[in-house]
Amino acid sequence: MRADRLVATLLLMQSRGRVTAAEVATELEVSVATARRDLEALSSAGIPVYPQSGRGGGWSLVGGARTDLSGLSATEAQALFLLVGPAAAVSPEAKSALRKLVRALPQTFRADAEAAAEAVMIDPTRWGERERDRPDMVAMLQSAVVRRRQVRLVYVNGARERSERLVAPWGLVDKDDTWYLIAGTDRGRRTFRVDRIAEADATEEPADRPDDFELAEAWDEVVGKMEERRSTTWATVLIAPRFVPILRDHFGRHCHADGTVDDGRTRVRLAAPTALDIARNLAGWGSDVEVLAPETVRDELARIGTELAVRYADGR
Repeated sequence: MRADRLVATLLLMQSRGRVTAAEVATELEVSVATARRDLEALSSAGIPVYPQSGRGGGWSLVGGARTDLSGLSATEAQALFLLVGPAAAVSPEAKSALRKLVRALPQTFRADAEAAAEAVMIDPTRWGERERDRPDMVAMLQSAVVRRRQVRLVYVNGARERSERLVAPWGLVDKDDTWYLIAGTDRGRRTFRVDRIAEADATEEPADRPDDFELAEAWDEVVGKMEERRSTTWATVLIAPRFVPILRDHFGRHCHADGTVDDGRTRVRLAAPTALDIARNLAGWGSDVEVLAPETVRDELARIGTELAVRYADGR
């Protein structure tokens, strides 16, 4: 988790005074680009971390090589704890790191820092759901990513076809409680849903990772391609303005209000993979929604309506 790295980076700087991005990368087993981005995040958050250019340069805490975390001002300490505090609520490791950081602060700042850390929390469990546990598979894959070891896995794709792969794990992403593994394969970069990995064993074979690989950028590409596949069919509908927020909740980024018509209703454009997907989402609205186009969505709604009328005709 990034909060762990931020705290670990500061503790490393506390012990050394000055570090390079390469040294941080080696110590924390991340890429140089990731280490540099973490150092820049600390600086942007108001922590007195600044770069020094030239020979013998690197990143330093304000005050020189011997300045430790007790050199933080009250405002700077609060900025740091506001940054990493929410992660500590869902990560035992981050919570432990946060406690260590508290002990590194002067006594006069501890109360405010602890208050800042507790000002925000993250509850990943939705209403009506049970508390979610991180799958055991994720912990094993995370270890392989950090240790840079190849993983042999058995994967079941959407068509229920099983295949065995030897992959180089590059990073993990939690998307709305569904985990994804981004890895290098003999066919290039691939993305695997962790819940479709039937078996996985970490090997002792080293895993190569491109120096310019950025997990956030790679995931943005994955999301972009996925959203394109989810928006291959568009429909134009009319609905009362008060219902537009509900449609946005259902269709997310694939819902666009497009002005109003003479009777006061809002014209909305919606997208989904197929006409049936759109019709299924709109069928429950009955006459509250009117589909103007395309005909394929109108036909699917008519078919669904006919099926319901036939099934429940005896109940009239």
